[in-house]
Amino acid sequence: MDPAPLFDELRTLAQNGRRYAEDPWEEERWERVLTLTSEYYGEAFDLPADEVRDRFADEVGHVTTKVGAIAVVTDDDGRLLLQHRADDGTWGIPGGWVDPGESPTEAVVREAREETGLVVEAVESLGVFTRRPGAHGPHGQLQLPYRCRVVGGDVDPSHESLAVAYRDPETVEDWHADHEQFRSVLEG
Repeated sequence: MDPAPLFDELRTLAQNGRRYAEDPWEEERWERVLTLTSEYYGEAFDLPADEVRDRFADEVGHVTTKVGAIAVVTDDDGRLLLQHRADDGTWGIPGGWVDPGESPTEAVVREAREETGLVVEAVESLGVFTRRPGAHGPHGQLQLPYRCRVVGGDVDPSHESLAVAYRDPETVEDWHADHEQFRSVLEG
């Protein structure tokens, strides 16, 4: 059994409980749950508990599902714009987290530019995809794919990309996390 969903739920409850605690004893109990979660999470994933705790501390405010936006760009031959990712060597669709104060369409334009060098325009939303905690990391996610068109720029891979290329999705041998699921939006 993958312990990540349990640890993520305990962490979320502890951080939110601590934030909304109305007395010092309640806050102390939630603090203890967060400490235990950090320790066990660290053991399960071979990470120092202090590092896990620091990662948790970086997430301020009410803990909620993360939101990502991805740029679905195709060329005239129906090939999909993909990046060969530097972090894990797989092929993925350009995109990333929506920053605080940023709309998903702003995020998809920024992420596409950062990762590929291309300036895109978000044309239409292609739905909402859910990723449960534990499947590809400890956080639950909502992924918002947007059909985009290139309006400028040149292919210029960033440090996050080993390469950027239009590829036939059927020929991709190693997809990043669950990015292969977004192929369905190309057929719809």
